Amino acid sequence: MEAELGTLAAQGATALIGLMAADGWTHLKQGTRRLTGWLSRRGAGEEELDASREELDEARQRGDEDEVTPRLAAAWERRLHTILSEDPEAAEELRRLLADLLPTASYDITFDVSSTGPAGPGTRPDHIPALTGGFSNRVSELERMDTLCGAPGRVNLAVLAGLPGVGKTAFACRWADKERDRFPDGLFYVDYAALRDESAVGAAMGADVSQALSAILKALLGSDEHVPATLAELTRSYVSASRDRRILVLIDNVTLPAQVRPLIPSGPGSTVLVTSHSRLGELVAVDGAHLLALKPLDTEGGLHLLADRCGEQAVAAEPAAAAHLVDLCGGLPVALRIVAARLLTDDSLTMADLAAELDDETERLDGMALPGGTHSVSAVLGPSYRLLPPGPARMFRLLGWLPAGLFDAGTAAAAAGVDTRTARRLLRELVVASLLDTERDGRFRLHDLVRLYARERAEAEELPAEQAALVARVATHYLALVSLADRAVRADRLRVADPAGLLTGATDPFAGAGRPSALTWLDAECPAILAVLRAAVRHGLHDIAWPLSEAFTVLFLHHRYLGAWKESLELGAEAAAAAGAVAGEARLRSLLSRPLTDLGDDARAGAELDRAVALAETTDHHLLRASVQEFLGRHLDRCDPARTVETYRYCLDLNRLAGDRRGEALAAHFLGCAQDARGDHANALVTLTGAHEALLHLPEPDHRMAARTLLALGLVHDHLGHEEAAFHALRTAAGTLRDQHATHYEARALLALADLAQRTGHDPGLVRQSLTRAVEIHEASGNPLADELRLRLAALG
Repeated sequence: MEAELGTLAAQGATALIGLMAADGWTHLKQGTRRLTGWLSRRGAGEEELDASREELDEARQRGDEDEVTPRLAAAWERRLHTILSEDPEAAEELRRLLADLLPTASYDITFDVSSTGPAGPGTRPDHIPALTGGFSNRVSELERMDTLCGAPGRVNLAVLAGLPGVGKTAFACRWADKERDRFPDGLFYVDYAALRDESAVGAAMGADVSQALSAILKALLGSDEHVPATLAELTRSYVSASRDRRILVLIDNVTLPAQVRPLIPSGPGSTVLVTSHSRLGELVAVDGAHLLALKPLDTEGGLHLLADRCGEQAVAAEPAAAAHLVDLCGGLPVALRIVAARLLTDDSLTMADLAAELDDETERLDGMALPGGTHSVSAVLGPSYRLLPPGPARMFRLLGWLPAGLFDAGTAAAAAGVDTRTARRLLRELVVASLLDTERDGRFRLHDLVRLYARERAEAEELPAEQAALVARVATHYLALVSLADRAVRADRLRVADPAGLLTGATDPFAGAGRPSALTWLDAECPAILAVLRAAVRHGLHDIAWPLSEAFTVLFLHHRYLGAWKESLELGAEAAAAAGAVAGEARLRSLLSRPLTDLGDDARAGAELDRAVALAETTDHHLLRASVQEFLGRHLDRCDPARTVETYRYCLDLNRLAGDRRGEALAAHFLGCAQDARGDHANALVTLTGAHEALLHLPEPDHRMAARTLLALGLVHDHLGHEEAAFHALRTAAGTLRDQHATHYEARALLALADLAQRTGHDPGLVRQSLTRAVEIHEASGNPLADELRLRLAALG
């Protein structure tokens, strides 16, 4: 009850301060008398409101509105909390009043999405996190790093090992910032903690190496055009793309040597810097990595950090107390920053007072031990936490339960059940208290140790059902955003789930000029969405989980993070089965066959498709049944070609029954390709010609797919001996596919064109031109076929 009143008071204070803007205040006094009446009946008259309004106006004129606004909001939050504590029945009326004043169905994105995408050709990628809190000490360790990573003629590999909270990431970022001019071709950052299941801090497994490598390669190339799917192909492409580049790769929160090896570039002078709680002895013994063990700060180093934060005079005035604070914090920078924040925000608090307070806290609290075993993280964080007002304190606790380790204000608002404006204010107070870190793109992160403490407080103070309720709110938030992103990428894709009720009246953050790219947002939020999906399934929120999984798959149709795609669909299929959503389960199991096939697990892909077919055929959903048959046909293309024509014919018939013109055209494309593969070239020509025309005459013409169909037509004409028609089709297809940035298929068209021209002696210049462009494409993607094509070019003289 107390937590709910704290949240309501925070919402009320935020709404009140917001309405004190000039237009809002006029609206409040003229059109929303119910709120002023509610306040005046409880002792807060218009004179008090006017005084706050005038103070805010004066602050705006002086230019210090940012300083005064949080203070006024905190004062009104305390006032409202007192009112609600004395009169709990007033809470329901205030909720209704705020519902009229605050916006609804607002799914906000509150970080700089554009900063997370590829830098673009010609721009050096720089993904190293900013040091928002400054950096001090570690002079000898930085010099040691310079020595370890100073060899210009080879790739340098170093491991930073140390306790949680010892400052490994900050140290690595400081060194990277100091040495960034040594890496003209890019500085890349991978956080394996974000790619793991963050619901269990410190989980050792589950990180997707292919996703990490794909993100680096995409940034290195400046686009995702040439990024392959499988780990083996990604590794080959990365080796090729990094060969003549000097780059830095910072890999954070590593648990296994296998997470590092594929990310080691091949360019001499490049450096890989790894942080880990363990020493990763295998990397040192087998791969020649240099180990730098980062220890907690000694007394001198800790005093230096306190002096940097609090001022040298403050430390000099109480040297014994300052040294005791360093000891109480175990020399961990994360704990010392929180202690410094206490001292900076309370002028009346001396170092001796704070040390005595923490000594007492240590006597009373067990918990996470700091180095030395005498003190605990809980003892250091407890006093700072208890000084928080009710609203920020509840936000802090709930963030401990948040499935994702990196989040924006919109997600935090969903977690706490408040509006985004309130969430921003609560998060600012946590940042001021050094309990929350900000990232360069505007998102937030809790340090692992702080997060453990927040979770500890949530489990002790929140109602037992609150964690599941929080996951439901956050999962619903992401379901809405991912569904909107899915529709922004392609409106006419088959969807079984219908979240229309959830989206009714919602503002679409991806619609309109200047809005974030839906795909870039999905890419940036991929680890968070997957973490939320895991949590939703774990808490039995099946009716939210499976639609989220279905909408989420649009990302993987463009960025093939196979491990994440496979896991998301497995979770979705499990949830759909538990929810009794037969059509949803059929859809998700058929989609699951795609990453399984790309991962080489044809047997399991076939089993999933058999199950999907059995489920789909029990429904009257013609489009779903057609889609499942299409996936089955593409599987049979690899594993049982004799059955493909029959399968694609059935798929075509189902699309016709459903009246889906695009689905019918796609089915015709695959049917024609299957007919050509079986040697039925005449029927393939008829089928593919019809598919090509249909794709170009859709309400939203699909030029990319039409060009792929034209490529298939060129091959059929060649098989039939129609040389001129084959040349025309292949030339046109190659040009269109280049315009559509479909370089994989462009290369296939060019090779077919070169083969045809060389075989017929038609045009030697065309052979050289086609092969040269194909080499460019395969070199860009690191495909070893480039070497074979170069030899072929050389043989032409």
